[in-house]
Amino acid sequence: ISIIEESNPQQVRMAFLACVGSHKVNGVAAIHSDIIKQTIFKDFVRIQGEDKFINKTNGVSPRRWMNECNPDMSNLITEVVGDRSWVNDLTKVKQLESKLEDANFRERWWAAKQKNKERLAEYILTTTGIKVSPRALFDVQVKRIHEYKRQLMNIFSVIYRYHLLKQMSPEQREREVPRVVIFAGKAASGYWVAKQVIKLINSVAEVVNSDEEIGDVLKVVFIPDYSVTAAEVIIPASDISQHISTAGTEASGTSNMKFVLNGGIILGTVDGANIEIGEEIGEEQIFFFGCLAHEVEDFRHYLRFNQPKPDSALQTAFDMIQRNTFGDAQLFQSLIDAIMRGGDVYLLSVDFPSYIEAHKAVEEAYRNHDEWVTKSILSVARMSKFSSDRSIQEYAEEVWNIEPQPVLNCGL
Repeated sequence: ISIIEESNPQQVRMAFLACVGSHKVNGVAAIHSDIIKQTIFKDFVRIQGEDKFINKTNGVSPRRWMNECNPDMSNLITEVVGDRSWVNDLTKVKQLESKLEDANFRERWWAAKQKNKERLAEYILTTTGIKVSPRALFDVQVKRIHEYKRQLMNIFSVIYRYHLLKQMSPEQREREVPRVVIFAGKAASGYWVAKQVIKLINSVAEVVNSDEEIGDVLKVVFIPDYSVTAAEVIIPASDISQHISTAGTEASGTSNMKFVLNGGIILGTVDGANIEIGEEIGEEQIFFFGCLAHEVEDFRHYLRFNQPKPDSALQTAFDMIQRNTFGDAQLFQSLIDAIMRGGDVYLLSVDFPSYIEAHKAVEEAYRNHDEWVTKSILSVARMSKFSSDRSIQEYAEEVWNIEPQPVLNCGL
């Protein structure tokens, strides 16, 4: 547990320094808390005791991430609760469950979602020049661009979807669920691989969006300059949001909470706060896929010394890239090589088959409009645990040992 790593030159182990200097060490989701106790801090747990290591799952503010960014849905919640007190006490959204069988309420709930989609479609047209149909399924992945978050797996699946559509007759394509796949996020300035992923997404978008044969059945959008302001438009409009990090790599995630609080459905791995969201809202409201955290090291070890043939769907995506379908294949060969020859550290090849099956399940559920609306309402109704108010209350009581103070009326 030395703070100094005895390398040449010596280095400070910053995580160990933080652990020594803190009276509590917190994970921000239950699985994260377990992982840090079993890995990086396991010797500290043995020496300093388990009491030092706690879990306080993250939360998000319902004031910004529902009341501010989604006024139509907020008004419906206020109507059910009877006043706006739910903004400071999110447990009251549980009352939405009483409206599950109310046809008029369900219709207005969907109308609110549709209005948000129309607003996002207008924003996309203004910022990118791409025209998308608000009647399509809005499939969203917005977050920092990073290999572990696997935007690359997402765009590979889009390429495979494009391939399937191109094999269909016009009549078959007409029966498909139209989909708009939306990406946004920024890469660190020196993160070359992440920037290559952004390039691939935009190259695929350019080809797909200009294909008149495909039309509105599939659109791909990369929204530039992602920010909180953009998120406030994007998040309320999602039908599904993707939180697809390799199991065990996402500490918590908070965008998953924001999306579900706004009536969106998660497509995700069993990782971070996805797990606890599933426990709260019911796993039937989430589309889970992929390997589990305890399986990851075994898969990595196997892939380090073996090069199994990729799933046929993933191979199809590779083939399309290598045929220069989306521009010079050499630009993207390193992304393929990282999977095929680089040990596939983030297990794209392992999870890809179940990822494709999860997408099929999403489409099947989306075709059943009543089922989808039910999922949306139940998701919001059961999200009270993920308020930042609960999170801060737990910190105050169990970590900081501070008492609440009354807020003075300053005439504001």
